[in-house]
Amino acid sequence: MTTAERTWRPTWPCRVGQQLAVLRHGPGDPTFLAAADGAAWRGVRTPAGTATLRLSVRPADGEVLATAWGEGADWVLDAVPAMLGARDDPSGFRAERHPVVDRLRRAHPHWRVPRTGLVMESLLPAVIEQKVTGSEAFAGYRRLVRRFGEPAPGPGAGLGLRVQPAPAALVAIASWEWLRLGIDHSRSSTIVAAARRADALERTLQRDHAGADHGLRSIPGIGVWTSAEVRVRAHGDPDAVSFGDYNVAKDVGYALTGRRTDDAGMAELLEPFRGHRYRVQRLVELSGIRHQRFGPRMPLRAHLPV
Repeated sequence: MTTAERTWRPTWPCRVGQQLAVLRHGPGDPTFLAAADGAAWRGVRTPAGTATLRLSVRPADGEVLATAWGEGADWVLDAVPAMLGARDDPSGFRAERHPVVDRLRRAHPHWRVPRTGLVMESLLPAVIEQKVTGSEAFAGYRRLVRRFGEPAPGPGAGLGLRVQPAPAALVAIASWEWLRLGIDHSRSSTIVAAARRADALERTLQRDHAGADHGLRSIPGIGVWTSAEVRVRAHGDPDAVSFGDYNVAKDVGYALTGRRTDDAGMAELLEPFRGHRYRVQRLVELSGIRHQRFGPRMPLRAHLPV
Protein backbone atom coordinates (compact mmCIF):
# COMPACT_ATOMS: atom_id res chain seq x y z
CA MET A 1 0.00 0.00 0.00
CA THR A 2 1.22 3.46 -0.89
CA THR A 3 2.03 5.67 2.09
CA ALA A 4 3.26 9.22 1.61
CA GLU A 5 3.91 12.27 3.74
CA ARG A 6 4.43 15.94 3.01
CA THR A 7 4.87 19.11 4.99
CA TRP A 8 3.23 22.30 3.78
CA ARG A 9 3.87 25.79 5.13
CA PRO A 10 0.92 28.15 4.41
CA THR A 11 1.65 31.81 3.81
CA TRP A 12 -1.02 32.72 6.36
CA PRO A 13 -2.04 31.33 9.78
CA CYS A 14 -4.14 28.41 8.49
CA ARG A 15 -6.69 26.98 10.92
CA VAL A 16 -7.09 23.48 9.53
CA GLY A 17 -10.23 22.60 11.50
CA GLN A 18 -11.98 25.79 10.45
CA GLN A 19 -11.02 25.25 6.82
CA LEU A 20 -12.26 21.67 6.73
CA ALA A 21 -15.53 22.34 8.58
CA VAL A 22 -17.64 22.77 5.44
CA LEU A 23 -16.43 19.38 4.16
CA ARG A 24 -17.99 17.57 7.11
CA HIS A 25 -21.63 16.57 6.74
CA GLY A 26 -23.00 16.18 10.23
CA PRO A 27 -21.31 15.10 13.49
CA GLY A 28 -21.40 11.41 12.50
CA ASP A 29 -20.00 11.80 8.97
CA PRO A 30 -18.25 8.44 8.32
CA THR A 31 -15.76 10.08 5.95
CA PHE A 32 -14.48 12.55 8.56
CA LEU A 33 -12.90 12.18 11.98
CA ALA A 34 -11.66 14.86 14.37
CA ALA A 35 -9.21 12.99 16.60
CA ALA A 36 -8.54 13.72 20.25
CA ASP A 37 -4.96 14.77 19.42
CA GLY A 38 -6.25 17.54 17.15
CA ALA A 39 -5.59 15.76 13.87
CA ALA A 40 -8.25 15.68 11.14
CA TRP A 41 -8.78 12.45 9.20
CA ARG A 42 -10.65 12.12 5.91
CA GLY A 43 -11.64 9.18 3.72
CA VAL A 44 -11.39 10.42 0.12
CA ARG A 45 -12.17 8.95 -3.29
CA THR A 46 -9.75 10.53 -5.75
CA PRO A 47 -9.34 10.07 -9.52
CA ALA A 48 -6.34 7.87 -8.68
CA GLY A 49 -8.15 5.68 -6.15
CA THR A 50 -9.21 5.81 -2.52
CA ALA A 51 -7.11 7.45 0.18
CA THR A 52 -6.98 8.08 3.89
CA LEU A 53 -5.72 11.59 4.68
CA ARG A 54 -4.46 12.76 8.06
CA LEU A 55 -3.77 16.45 8.67
CA SER A 56 -2.11 17.89 11.75
CA VAL A 57 -0.66 21.29 12.56
CA ARG A 58 2.70 22.22 14.04
CA PRO A 59 1.79 25.55 15.66
CA ALA A 60 5.35 26.43 16.60
CA ASP A 61 6.50 26.58 12.99
CA GLY A 62 3.18 27.14 11.22
CA GLU A 63 3.42 23.94 9.21
CA VAL A 64 0.75 21.44 8.22
CA LEU A 65 1.85 17.80 8.25
CA ALA A 66 -0.11 15.68 5.76
CA THR A 67 0.06 11.89 5.65
CA ALA A 68 -1.89 9.72 3.22
CA TRP A 69 -2.41 6.03 2.54
CA GLY A 70 -3.87 4.20 -0.44
CA GLU A 71 -3.80 4.38 -4.22
CA GLY A 72 -4.94 8.01 -4.10
CA ALA A 73 -2.31 9.08 -1.56
CA ASP A 74 -0.18 11.21 -3.87
CA TRP A 75 -3.25 12.77 -5.50
CA VAL A 76 -4.79 13.85 -2.21
CA LEU A 77 -1.48 15.19 -0.89
CA ASP A 78 -1.20 17.34 -4.02
CA ALA A 79 -4.71 18.62 -3.27
CA VAL A 80 -4.09 19.58 0.37
CA PRO A 81 -3.02 23.22 -0.13
CA ALA A 82 -6.07 24.03 -2.27
CA MET A 83 -8.31 22.04 0.10
CA LEU A 84 -7.13 24.36 2.88
CA GLY A 85 -7.63 27.52 0.83
CA ALA A 86 -4.30 28.18 -0.89
CA ARG A 87 -5.92 28.87 -4.27
CA ASP A 88 -8.36 31.39 -2.84
CA ASP A 89 -7.67 35.06 -3.56
CA PRO A 90 -9.47 37.38 -1.13
CA SER A 91 -7.62 40.50 -2.33
CA GLY A 92 -10.66 41.88 -4.17
CA PHE A 93 -12.94 41.52 -1.15
CA ARG A 94 -13.96 44.96 0.13
CA ALA A 95 -15.33 44.14 3.56
CA GLU A 96 -15.26 47.83 4.53
CA ARG A 97 -18.33 48.41 2.36
CA HIS A 98 -20.44 47.32 5.32
CA PRO A 99 -19.42 47.86 8.96
CA VAL A 100 -20.70 44.47 10.12
CA VAL A 101 -18.95 42.62 7.31
CA ASP A 102 -15.77 44.51 8.10
CA ARG A 103 -16.05 43.52 11.77
CA LEU A 104 -16.64 39.87 10.86
CA ARG A 105 -13.66 39.85 8.50
CA ARG A 106 -11.47 41.24 11.26
CA ALA A 107 -12.72 38.50 13.57
CA HIS A 108 -11.89 35.79 11.01
CA PRO A 109 -9.07 37.29 8.91
CA HIS A 110 -7.44 34.02 7.89
CA TRP A 111 -10.39 31.99 6.63
CA ARG A 112 -10.13 30.99 2.96
CA VAL A 113 -12.51 29.34 0.48
CA PRO A 114 -11.53 25.66 0.06
CA ARG A 115 -11.20 23.82 -3.24
CA THR A 116 -11.17 20.02 -3.10
CA GLY A 117 -11.22 19.37 -6.84
CA LEU A 118 -13.75 16.56 -6.24
CA VAL A 119 -17.23 17.26 -7.62
CA MET A 120 -19.07 14.04 -6.78
CA GLU A 121 -17.72 14.13 -3.23
CA SER A 122 -19.66 17.34 -2.58
CA LEU A 123 -22.58 16.64 -4.90
CA LEU A 124 -23.67 13.42 -3.20
CA PRO A 125 -24.32 14.90 0.27
CA ALA A 126 -25.72 18.11 -1.22
CA VAL A 127 -28.44 16.22 -3.10
CA ILE A 128 -29.25 14.19 0.02
CA GLU A 129 -29.66 17.49 1.92
CA GLN A 130 -32.31 18.77 -0.50
CA LYS A 131 -35.78 19.43 0.91
CA VAL A 132 -35.23 17.75 4.28
CA THR A 133 -34.06 18.77 7.73
CA GLY A 134 -30.38 18.64 8.49
CA SER A 135 -30.75 15.74 10.93
CA GLU A 136 -32.67 13.67 8.37
CA ALA A 137 -30.12 14.44 5.65
CA PHE A 138 -27.12 13.61 7.82
CA ALA A 139 -28.71 10.31 8.87
CA GLY A 140 -29.40 9.34 5.25
CA TYR A 141 -25.84 10.19 4.24
CA ARG A 142 -24.39 8.17 7.13
CA ARG A 143 -26.48 5.14 6.23
CA LEU A 144 -25.52 5.37 2.56
CA VAL A 145 -21.78 5.61 3.18
CA ARG A 146 -21.79 2.84 5.79
CA ARG A 147 -23.90 0.52 3.65
CA PHE A 148 -22.44 1.11 0.17
CA GLY A 149 -19.14 2.90 0.77
CA GLU A 150 -15.91 1.10 1.57
CA PRO A 151 -13.34 1.19 4.39
CA ALA A 152 -10.73 3.89 4.02
CA PRO A 153 -7.28 2.41 3.29
CA GLY A 154 -4.50 1.96 5.83
CA PRO A 155 -5.14 3.09 9.40
CA GLY A 156 -8.39 4.74 8.36
CA ALA A 157 -10.19 1.41 8.38
CA GLY A 158 -9.19 0.75 11.97
CA LEU A 159 -10.63 4.12 12.95
CA GLY A 160 -13.94 3.30 11.29
CA LEU A 161 -13.31 5.81 8.53
CA ARG A 162 -15.06 5.15 5.22
CA VAL A 163 -15.00 6.42 1.65
CA GLN A 164 -18.09 7.44 -0.30
CA PRO A 165 -19.51 4.93 -2.80
CA ALA A 166 -18.05 5.09 -6.30
CA PRO A 167 -20.39 6.39 -9.05
CA ALA A 168 -20.83 2.84 -10.41
CA ALA A 169 -21.90 1.65 -6.97
CA LEU A 170 -24.46 4.46 -6.71
CA VAL A 171 -25.96 3.53 -10.08
CA ALA A 172 -26.28 -0.10 -8.96
CA ILE A 173 -28.28 0.61 -5.79
CA ALA A 174 -31.83 -0.73 -6.10
CA SER A 175 -34.76 1.65 -5.68
CA TRP A 176 -35.99 -0.03 -2.50
CA GLU A 177 -32.52 0.22 -0.96
CA TRP A 178 -32.62 4.01 -1.36
CA LEU A 179 -35.93 4.07 0.49
CA ARG A 180 -34.48 1.96 3.29
CA LEU A 181 -31.73 4.56 3.59
CA GLY A 182 -34.37 7.27 4.04
CA ILE A 183 -33.62 8.87 0.66
CA ASP A 184 -36.72 9.33 -1.47
CA HIS A 185 -37.04 8.78 -5.21
CA SER A 186 -36.64 12.42 -6.25
CA ARG A 187 -33.24 12.66 -4.55
CA SER A 188 -32.03 9.16 -5.42
CA SER A 189 -32.91 9.63 -9.10
CA THR A 190 -30.88 12.85 -9.13
CA ILE A 191 -27.92 11.06 -7.53
CA VAL A 192 -28.10 8.22 -10.07
CA ALA A 193 -28.36 10.66 -12.99
CA ALA A 194 -25.33 12.56 -11.69
CA ALA A 195 -23.37 9.34 -11.09
CA ARG A 196 -23.98 8.29 -14.69
CA ARG A 197 -22.42 11.57 -15.82
CA ALA A 198 -19.76 11.70 -13.12
CA ASP A 199 -16.84 12.12 -15.53
CA ALA A 200 -18.53 15.06 -17.25
CA LEU A 201 -19.33 16.67 -13.91
CA GLU A 202 -15.72 16.36 -12.78
CA ARG A 203 -14.71 18.17 -15.97
CA THR A 204 -16.63 21.24 -14.76
CA LEU A 205 -13.53 21.89 -12.67
CA GLN A 206 -11.88 23.03 -15.90
CA ARG A 207 -14.53 25.70 -16.52
CA ASP A 208 -14.99 29.15 -15.04
CA HIS A 209 -17.54 29.41 -12.23
CA ALA A 210 -20.42 30.36 -14.54
CA GLY A 211 -19.64 27.43 -16.82
CA ALA A 212 -19.39 25.07 -13.86
CA ASP A 213 -22.79 26.24 -12.64
CA HIS A 214 -24.30 25.62 -16.07
CA GLY A 215 -22.76 22.15 -16.25
CA LEU A 216 -23.96 21.12 -12.81
CA ARG A 217 -27.49 22.41 -13.40
CA SER A 218 -27.76 20.46 -16.64
CA ILE A 219 -28.58 17.45 -14.44
CA PRO A 220 -32.33 17.28 -13.65
CA GLY A 221 -32.81 17.84 -9.94
CA ILE A 222 -29.75 20.05 -9.48
CA GLY A 223 -30.76 23.67 -9.03
CA VAL A 224 -29.34 26.92 -7.71
CA TRP A 225 -28.83 25.77 -4.12
CA THR A 226 -27.21 22.41 -4.89
CA SER A 227 -24.92 23.91 -7.50
CA ALA A 228 -23.74 26.55 -5.04
CA GLU A 229 -23.09 23.97 -2.33
CA VAL A 230 -20.92 22.00 -4.74
CA ARG A 231 -19.09 24.95 -6.31
CA VAL A 232 -18.06 26.34 -2.95
CA ARG A 233 -16.39 23.09 -1.91
CA ALA A 234 -15.20 21.47 -5.13
CA HIS A 235 -14.51 24.52 -7.30
CA GLY A 236 -13.57 27.09 -4.66
CA ASP A 237 -16.15 29.61 -5.90
CA PRO A 238 -16.18 32.63 -3.52
CA ASP A 239 -19.41 33.94 -5.05
CA ALA A 240 -21.59 30.80 -4.75
CA VAL A 241 -24.36 31.92 -2.40
CA SER A 242 -26.84 29.40 -0.98
CA PHE A 243 -29.96 31.08 -2.35
CA GLY A 244 -33.07 29.13 -1.38
CA ASP A 245 -31.75 27.85 1.94
CA TYR A 246 -34.26 27.84 4.79
CA ASN A 247 -32.03 29.89 7.12
CA VAL A 248 -29.15 31.53 5.22
CA ALA A 249 -31.03 34.60 3.95
CA LYS A 250 -32.61 35.16 7.36
CA ASP A 251 -29.25 34.89 9.11
CA VAL A 252 -27.45 37.17 6.67
CA GLY A 253 -30.22 39.75 6.89
CA TYR A 254 -30.26 39.59 10.68
CA ALA A 255 -26.47 39.91 10.90
CA LEU A 256 -26.22 42.86 8.52
CA THR A 257 -29.40 44.78 9.38
CA GLY A 258 -30.83 43.33 12.58
CA ARG A 259 -33.85 42.05 10.64
CA ARG A 260 -34.58 38.78 8.90
CA THR A 261 -34.85 38.92 5.12
CA ASP A 262 -35.64 36.67 2.16
CA ASP A 263 -33.53 35.73 -0.85
CA ALA A 264 -34.33 38.95 -2.68
CA GLY A 265 -33.33 40.98 0.35
CA MET A 266 -30.13 38.99 0.78
CA ALA A 267 -29.27 39.46 -2.90
CA GLU A 268 -29.59 43.22 -2.45
CA LEU A 269 -27.45 43.20 0.69
CA LEU A 270 -24.74 41.11 -0.96
CA GLU A 271 -24.65 42.92 -4.31
CA PRO A 272 -21.81 45.29 -3.24
CA PHE A 273 -19.72 42.19 -2.64
CA ARG A 274 -20.41 40.49 -5.98
CA GLY A 275 -17.57 38.15 -6.77
CA HIS A 276 -17.18 37.42 -3.07
CA ARG A 277 -20.77 37.00 -1.89
CA TYR A 278 -20.23 33.53 -0.43
CA ARG A 279 -17.39 35.00 1.59
CA VAL A 280 -19.92 37.18 3.40
CA GLN A 281 -22.27 34.23 3.93
CA ARG A 282 -19.49 32.15 5.46
CA LEU A 283 -18.28 34.97 7.71
CA VAL A 284 -21.80 35.23 9.10
CA GLU A 285 -21.85 31.45 9.69
CA LEU A 286 -18.45 31.54 11.39
CA SER A 287 -19.60 34.38 13.65
CA GLY A 288 -22.45 32.29 15.04
CA ILE A 289 -24.98 35.08 14.38
CA ARG A 290 -28.41 33.53 13.93
CA HIS A 291 -31.83 35.07 13.47
CA GLN A 292 -34.16 34.46 16.38
CA ARG A 293 -36.23 31.35 15.83
CA PHE A 294 -39.81 31.88 16.90
CA GLY A 295 -42.86 29.71 16.39
CA PRO A 296 -43.08 25.98 15.63
CA ARG A 297 -40.07 24.05 14.45
CA MET A 298 -39.75 23.39 10.75
CA PRO A 299 -41.45 20.14 9.74
CA LEU A 300 -39.61 17.35 7.98
CA ARG A 301 -39.09 17.62 4.20
CA ALA A 302 -39.31 21.38 4.10
CA HIS A 303 -35.68 22.36 4.37
CA LEU A 304 -33.93 23.10 1.13
CA PRO A 305 -34.59 23.51 -2.58
CA VAL A 306 -32.58 22.01 -5.39
